[in-house]
Amino acid sequence: MSDRTFRTGPDIAAPFPPMAQRFAAMLGRVLQRADTGAIRIDLPDGRTLKKQASGQGPSAHLAIRDWRALKKLFFGGHNGFAEAYMDGLIDMVSPTDLFHWFLANERALAGGTMGPRVGRFMQRLYHIMRPNSRRGAQRNIAYHYDLGNSFYESWLDDSMTYSSALFERMDAPLEAAQHSKYRTHADWLDLTPGMDVLEIGCGWGGFAEVAVREYGARHTGITISRAQHDFAKTRLTALGAPEAIRFQDYRDTGGLYDRIASIEMFEAIGERQWPVFFDTIRKRLKPGGMATVQVITIEEDRFKRYRGGADFIQRYIFPGGMLPSPERFQAAAEAAGLVIDKTLTFGRSYAETLRRWRDRFDAAWPRLVDLGFDERFRRMWLYYLTYCEAGFDAGSIDVAIYRLRPEPNGHPAA
Repeated sequence: MSDRTFRTGPDIAAPFPPMAQRFAAMLGRVLQRADTGAIRIDLPDGRTLKKQASGQGPSAHLAIRDWRALKKLFFGGHNGFAEAYMDGLIDMVSPTDLFHWFLANERALAGGTMGPRVGRFMQRLYHIMRPNSRRGAQRNIAYHYDLGNSFYESWLDDSMTYSSALFERMDAPLEAAQHSKYRTHADWLDLTPGMDVLEIGCGWGGFAEVAVREYGARHTGITISRAQHDFAKTRLTALGAPEAIRFQDYRDTGGLYDRIASIEMFEAIGERQWPVFFDTIRKRLKPGGMATVQVITIEEDRFKRYRGGADFIQRYIFPGGMLPSPERFQAAAEAAGLVIDKTLTFGRSYAETLRRWRDRFDAAWPRLVDLGFDERFRRMWLYYLTYCEAGFDAGSIDVAIYRLRPEPNGHPAA
C-alpha cells in the first residue's frame, strides 16, 4: 500500500537553513553505509539523495517535506522519524518497503543518528513512567483498547479479533484464519464439555465464543478494558453465558481451573510483571491442568537494546508493554514452576494478518474520519501496522503459541 499523500517534486519555497545543510550532508554519509537494496530521498529544495547498494534487496522512496524532519531524525532516532512522518514532514511511497530496506541495512547503518545517544534516555524514562500497577495497567490498556468499539469494528473482521490469525493457506479469508487460531488453542488444551477455562485477557470475546459454543466449556474471560468487557459480555450473553466475562485484573483472580488460555496479553504487562503472570497461571491451574499462551517475541540478540529504550510501539501504541525473547519467556515460565511442552511459531501468518488489517483500515478511513479521528492518527496507525508487518516478514519479531504445564513436583524451578 502506498502513502496516499505522497507527491513528487520539491516543496514550493522550501527554506534551506544552514543547520539543515549539515543534517542533509550527515544523512547522505549515513546512506552510503547501506549494503543492500536501494533508497531514494527527495529533499525539500529539490535535491535527491540516492544509494544503490551492490547487494540485492528492497527498494524504498521517501520525500522529506520540511527540514524539521531531519532535526527530529538526528536527535530522536527511530521515534523522531516516526514523529516526523506522523506530523506530515515526511512522506513514503510505501512505508512497508522502507521498513524492509531499513531492516536489511540495520547493522550497516548502526550509529548513523544521534538518537541512540541523545533520545534513548528520554524514551526509556517515558516507558518507566508507564508502570503496570493495577491502576497503571488499566490506564495503559485504556490508552489503546478504549478508542471505542466502533473504531475496531470498522476494520477488524467479523470475529472482532485483534491478534494474529493462523493461516493454513495465505489466501484463506481472515475470519477463517482467526477461527483456526482459536481452535488450535482449544485443541492444544484438549477442551471437553464442562471444563472450567480461564482466559486472561479475553478481548472482545472471540475465543470465549468458540470455547463455549463449539467445545461446551465453562469459560471465564477477564479483561481490564471497559469497552472490551461490555462488548464481550453482550456477545456471551447471547450464547446464554453472561457469567463468562468479567472486568477483573488477572492478579485478582481466585479459584482453580482445568485450563487457562491467554492470547497476546503477555506483551502488555511489562517485564516486572512476568513472574506474577506465570505464578498466577501455576496457582490457578488444577492438578493435571495446562495453559496456552500466545505471545509476540523479539530476537534475543535484539532484546537488550530494545529493553533499554522505548520504541515506537511502546511510546505511541502500547505504553508499558515489553516483548520477551523466546529464551526469556521460557526462563520466566520455568522460574514459576511451569514447563513448555509444545510450541508453534507463525510469524508469516502475523505479517499476512497485518497486511489484511492495514488494507481494511485504509478502506475504512472515511468512516473513521466521521468518528473524529484525524490525519495524524491515520499516519500513526499506518506506521504501526506497516512497521510490525515488516518486522514479522524479516523475522526480527515472531509470534508463538506455547503450551505450559506445572512442573511434576508442583514447585517452581530452583
